[in-house]
Amino acid sequence: MKKQRAFLKWAGGKYGLVEDIQRHLPEARKLVEPFVGAGSVFLNTDYDQYLLADINPDLINLYNLLKERPEEYITEAKRWFCPENNRKEAYLDVRSQFNATDDVMYRSLAFLYMNRFGFNGLCRYNKKGGFNVPFGSYKKPYFPQAELEFFAEKANKATFVCEGYHDTFKRARKGSVVYCDPPYAPLSNTANFTSYAGNGFTLDDQAALADVAEKAALERGIPVLISNHDTTLTRRLYHGAELNVVKVKRTISRNGAGRNKVDELLALFKPNQGK
Repeated sequence: MKKQRAFLKWAGGKYGLVEDIQRHLPEARKLVEPFVGAGSVFLNTDYDQYLLADINPDLINLYNLLKERPEEYITEAKRWFCPENNRKEAYLDVRSQFNATDDVMYRSLAFLYMNRFGFNGLCRYNKKGGFNVPFGSYKKPYFPQAELEFFAEKANKATFVCEGYHDTFKRARKGSVVYCDPPYAPLSNTANFTSYAGNGFTLDDQAALADVAEKAALERGIPVLISNHDTTLTRRLYHGAELNVVKVKRTISRNGAGRNKVDELLALFKPNQGK
């Protein structure tokens, strides 16, 4: 099976890890993802149904629009990928219009445009909720036509919801498996590059997620797989799970030299077979 790329660039995206994640995901009818992000795991697995959630409304609105009106969205989006839009002034103009409107079609088109023309594919908002990623200065940003088409087709098996992980866990039923890709736990106390959705995922959140995952497995018979950095902290948080370590190459760093390999931890909380 050919590996499918997401149509969005995404910090901490799981494209490079999908084979490892596939190997450790139990079989089920439905895959539930409380942190869908760019959707690499969704795109590279084969379940009958998907429940895909994220706390970022721009992301979920875009996915729903692409699912419901794929031809219209893709045709419109393509028109934005032209040389005159690849200028700082044009980019900043779109960004300020995006921040001033709540029109879902405009925001969804601008979101993809800013993802590809903005710096490093980052998705970042300021305290007031304004998108604030600077212009990227790329030679010729790529229009992900095939990736959009594949996503739109596969989206027919999916339900996309904008909510926090607690709510998504409540919706999970026996016969599903949950895959969690939370913002990474910091590698050190100074590494605070964690608030992608502008809602900083704290160490308390990391601990609460581990707790919810363990309860889903033990009390409700729903297996949960979580990926995170392999650190002393995450090993402590996931002590009740089956732990597997994956060697991985990071590409999100302020400087090229810092892009060393940080091991990834895959923690599987399994239901008690004896019950």
